[in-house]
Amino acid sequence: MADGATDSFMRHLRLCRNAVLPGNRLPFRIGTDAVGWLRADFAAALSRVASLAPDADGGVTLPAERAADLPAIAEELSRAGLYRLRGEAFDVRVGDETPAITTIDRGAVPSFGITSRGVHCNGLVRRPGGLHVWVARRAANKLLDPGKLDHIVAGGISAGMGPKDTLLKEAGEEAAVPLDLAAQARAVGKIRYDMERAEGLRRDLLYCYDLDLPEDFVPRPSDGEVEAFELWPIGRAFEAVRDGDSFKFNVSLVLIDLFLREGLIASLQDAETLRRELDHNISD
Repeated sequence: MADGATDSFMRHLRLCRNAVLPGNRLPFRIGTDAVGWLRADFAAALSRVASLAPDADGGVTLPAERAADLPAIAEELSRAGLYRLRGEAFDVRVGDETPAITTIDRGAVPSFGITSRGVHCNGLVRRPGGLHVWVARRAANKLLDPGKLDHIVAGGISAGMGPKDTLLKEAGEEAAVPLDLAAQARAVGKIRYDMERAEGLRRDLLYCYDLDLPEDFVPRPSDGEVEAFELWPIGRAFEAVRDGDSFKFNVSLVLIDLFLREGLIASLQDAETLRRELDHNISD
């Protein structure tokens, strides 16, 4: 592939790392553990709704014995018009793999600045003429990033589920991938970023997978979240990420990692620079 891709790809990394923490945000704690970051106005609303006194640093602490109250508190804040609930619970954790201490609705996560977890899977077809990747177009009625290009399989990890469980579920629901085929997906790394978005603070941890698919397999939209699938030569995906913003923001990061792993960035200097920058976000 063409040299000189560093700056074009770096803008995607910068976009997803545009949050400076703590910045002007205040800590949200459950017991002694910091689990999120709050804007000052939201911290005040949370304190009021949960009948909590602000901490000395202006943050908000929900006592550990009240951790189970968090879903109800989040619902009350939603009724006050501060965000829209999604009807899907996410686990709240202190660390990436530590046990969940409570749950919260997905729609409340950005306002609380809590880390959310998700899976992204590259659907790959290795033809004699070169590598191809399945590309999904998000439905026009999606709440976030409608109409953007996406992975064949991607989704948030619901409460009580793990990354591979989620991958298998989403593969069947979104693309009609048979269970035995989806189970062949290989974990290739993790990507994290802190990003300011219109909906609030995105602190995302993505579990990334590659899935080699047979040439005769064609994904089929199953749950209404995807309008259509197209099989693209990897060069077309490379150019789309390099030259534009047609892919959903975090899909671009996962694809850049794929381009690096597949040796598609011709300049060794470009590849080393991008890999070094991605190392701030990616850990095996």
